[in-house]
Amino acid sequence: MIQMRSDEGNVIRIVQDRPKNPLRLLLIDDHLMVTEALASRLAAAPDMWVAGRCSTTDPSLLDIVGGLRPDLITIEIEPLGPATGEVLRKLIAARPQAKIVVLSADHDVSHAIAAARAGVAAWVDKKQGAAELESVLRGVCRGESWFPPKMLGEILRALRSDVTRAKEDADGLDMLSPRERDVLRGLVEGKRGGQIAEELMISTDTVRTHTRNIFAKLDVHSRLEAVRVARAAGLRPQEWQA
Repeated sequence: MIQMRSDEGNVIRIVQDRPKNPLRLLLIDDHLMVTEALASRLAAAPDMWVAGRCSTTDPSLLDIVGGLRPDLITIEIEPLGPATGEVLRKLIAARPQAKIVVLSADHDVSHAIAAARAGVAAWVDKKQGAAELESVLRGVCRGESWFPPKMLGEILRALRSDVTRAKEDADGLDMLSPRERDVLRGLVEGKRGGQIAEELMISTDTVRTHTRNIFAKLDVHSRLEAVRVARAAGLRPQEWQA
């Protein structure tokens, strides 16, 4: 067993013995006993490998996600409160390939709506058994989603309202040039400036110029805000590819 430590001293456990090509899991929760028990249960699954665990409030969270490269992330969002949506968007940007599953005791529907808007794949109540969680984890890898039925109605109404509002506002991306759209697509995919520059065969300075123009035209001040506007317009990366 290999052990790594974050800046806060939280141990991330990485087990070396694992099956071929398993689903790599990262468990994020402030309650050590919960993650230890869950890691022990999931470790018995032949198609899953618990690559590590850390706390929700760990300041090194995004670095941990980047280093472990998980396929699946479970996260307890209860400590995040109003910051739920923002933190989840940062997680998704740090590892766009990963499926995010909220595993929480939080029953605040507004937080579930924020999670859905951020792009999480599922929301599972901690009261559910480990077998149900395993089923959800495998399901999201097949493209499925899961939210508690009691929350689903309000979540769907909020998302429909977002779509209606976006249509009423028209396509806020019409003002962008084709190249600015290419750069914005890269931002949505969580790519860094250097990677965007290499793929588009332009300089990093040009990427920065396009990014500044995107911010100005969309009236935003950060990558996260630009991505949020793009998603609110109903666009996804694959829809922008020629």
